[in-house]
Amino acid sequence: MTGAPAASPPLRSPAGSRTGRLSRRALVGGGLALGTGLLAGGLSGCSTLAAGMAGAEVAPGTVTYWNLFGGGDGARMQAMEDVYRAGPGTPALQAATFTWGNPYYTKVSLATLGDAPPDVAVSHLTRSTNLAQAGLLTEITDDVLAVAGLRAADFSQKAWEAQQVEGRSYAIPFDTHPFVLYYNLEVCERAGLLDSDGSLQPIRGVDGWESALRAAREVTGAFGASVATIADPATSWRWFQSLYSQRAGSTPWLGDGGRELTYDRELTLDTLDHVQSWTQQGLMPTNTDYAGSQTLMFSGQSAFYLQGEWEITTAQSIEGLEFGMVPLPVLYDQPAQQGDSHTFVLPAMERNDEQLQRAMGFVRSMLDQSITWAEGGHVPAYLPTLRSEEYRELEPQSSYAEAADTVVYDAPAWYSGSGSTFENIIGAQIGLVQQGLASPATALESARSQLLTYANTPSPL
Repeated sequence: MTGAPAASPPLRSPAGSRTGRLSRRALVGGGLALGTGLLAGGLSGCSTLAAGMAGAEVAPGTVTYWNLFGGGDGARMQAMEDVYRAGPGTPALQAATFTWGNPYYTKVSLATLGDAPPDVAVSHLTRSTNLAQAGLLTEITDDVLAVAGLRAADFSQKAWEAQQVEGRSYAIPFDTHPFVLYYNLEVCERAGLLDSDGSLQPIRGVDGWESALRAAREVTGAFGASVATIADPATSWRWFQSLYSQRAGSTPWLGDGGRELTYDRELTLDTLDHVQSWTQQGLMPTNTDYAGSQTLMFSGQSAFYLQGEWEITTAQSIEGLEFGMVPLPVLYDQPAQQGDSHTFVLPAMERNDEQLQRAMGFVRSMLDQSITWAEGGHVPAYLPTLRSEEYRELEPQSSYAEAADTVVYDAPAWYSGSGSTFENIIGAQIGLVQQGLASPATALESARSQLLTYANTPSPL
């Protein structure tokens, strides 16, 4: 690891950033509102935030780090933090975990605007764009990367290019987490869906998908595949967006920074027709929540389960379950699956060389532990890990790694991204289609009318 030149000035926030006075426009600029849980849980339960906003100080030389990882990801991240702490001569670390989604991004925005941000924070790639446009992030230049001995070429170019804003980088990709297909080996074997090596035979086209589901249903007596349909708009969106993006000629749902709805109406309706037909035929469940959808596959009541790869930890915890994972089958014209990436960002503040060294040293430690993170399902964005023999031997994780090359990120807008208003609106309508409670045309019109409110609202960024 090389340090920055001793004579260099403090690293400052990007031009136009607002790191002092907290304005209503700047707060809303992150696509966040006070009503999204700004003070959820109370400041007393959020040690770093409480310290920063109350004026208390952390020990000099401490690296402060915020993230939003819960469940298996949270446990894995804490283990990685402990490895960092155990390093010789490593600075002290104060890590804090906050509620996933809008509450977390509100806290990061408020703290940065109040001149009390953490040194390093995690951001979904699809949310880092808004933070950067609001002037809340420090630019990740070649010199910043070099402090930790890193280069842009060390990262998956799909993720690296996607995080850029007007040709400038503001986030360091940590992983890619695509929507994938889990399969129950026992059910698939009995249904004749495995090849001689015990791997899932390729499923191609809508006809091939429906044929596989019917064969599986003959075995399970229940369903061929399962995906959440109720109380989970994000999953409904991921499922639809994956299929829609496989259609030749499909256009992004949002254009011009979210000011236009640019989806292809004909392809959208046709894709929704298919999504609804699979539930109406009984090939997939009509009413099942997040936990219920995975339980169906885990218990042998369906052959397939559709979800992000992060549920690998849950699947591995089921005694006696033998399963595999592959990229989403190409049902239409081209490989594609909805996804996002976790990234590390440096909230905007004035940093001297020592502070920058500490922050980037922590980031480098996390990247060097990418194989630990990959064990939890996420595809490493750090190429030395992705291309390592250790990762290639990691199963079933490496069996769907290629999905990171064809992942489709949500279109940028001040109201879009993981856990956003956009996903909640469109996902809720898709869920109604899956449940048979709305026709594709009715659901699309409802989603359109709601989204136009945001598209027609001038971006506060």
